[in-house]
Amino acid sequence: MSSMRSNKSRRDRAFAYLAVLVYASIIGLSFMYTKVALAYASAIDTLALRFTLSFAAIVILVATGVFRLSLKGKPWPRLLLLALMYPLGFFTLQAFGLKHASSAEGGIIFAVTPILTAMLAGFFLKESTTLRQKLSILLSVFGVVLIFVMQGSSMDLTNAAGMLLLFLSCLVSAGYTVLSRFLLRTFTPPEVTSFMMTIGCVTFWLASLLDHAANGTMNQILTPLANPDFIWSILYLGILASLVTAFSSSYALSKLEASKISVFSNLSTVISIAAGAFLLGEAVTVYHLIGSVLIVAGVIGTNVKPKPKEAATLRDTEQSVPKNNVV
Repeated sequence: MSSMRSNKSRRDRAFAYLAVLVYASIIGLSFMYTKVALAYASAIDTLALRFTLSFAAIVILVATGVFRLSLKGKPWPRLLLLALMYPLGFFTLQAFGLKHASSAEGGIIFAVTPILTAMLAGFFLKESTTLRQKLSILLSVFGVVLIFVMQGSSMDLTNAAGMLLLFLSCLVSAGYTVLSRFLLRTFTPPEVTSFMMTIGCVTFWLASLLDHAANGTMNQILTPLANPDFIWSILYLGILASLVTAFSSSYALSKLEASKISVFSNLSTVISIAAGAFLLGEAVTVYHLIGSVLIVAGVIGTNVKPKPKEAATLRDTEQSVPKNNVV
């Protein structure tokens, strides 16, 4: 019996790592599709149409029995706080932040998200990390920062307001990861994913309608759909970059620690570089390779199984800390 449980646990963790790799790969490619979509529609319209597709896919999955939802008797209002963090809080802060700061500054700031996640997970979930894991997280962050800095990027203090909003988006992202990990003790990944996509669809459509009503452009809401490039981009963003990534991260968080999952977000930088090279013919320099190696090494170092001595230290730490609820 114990052998069967052990095999199931290993299988679950293997699927969790596969899910988070899928997540990082999709996010890494999403920047190209976002850039294409924003050439035809505003950020808020893109989000509205993006989450409309996600919601439509959810309806199909529930109707066909692929997703089974059972919120009866569960504290579903807690999911409202989760949805407030992501997608609502994250995308809103990111959109306004990028209006007052460069995308390069955003990339540098977003790289610190795994650090914030590890800190919040340690405080709220009492998830301990070894010294090696802490250093590995820092290594992955350094890899991302190195790539952006060597590209000529820097932090311009005149963009302080934008950088603050981007930092808050990182904090919200970290909070979402930690709260998801906690709520997934009660809710299933399909339930969390379905709730998030539904709230995102309703909220961003309301924002889009209000924006067009204020500007007298209600007849232009669906204009971007006349462009094939926009349609392909919004299909990728709505189905893969929203629905699939939300489910993948939720599934992974139900099996693995938050700090281990979060560091994979930096892997999306490596995916972006590879995609740019193979799909767009962009040049790959030595610093791209060095930074990518540091990122991958950091991800591996964070997730590799602790040595017996490290594992014993983690158990001692966890036993000495009282367990507290997040909400």
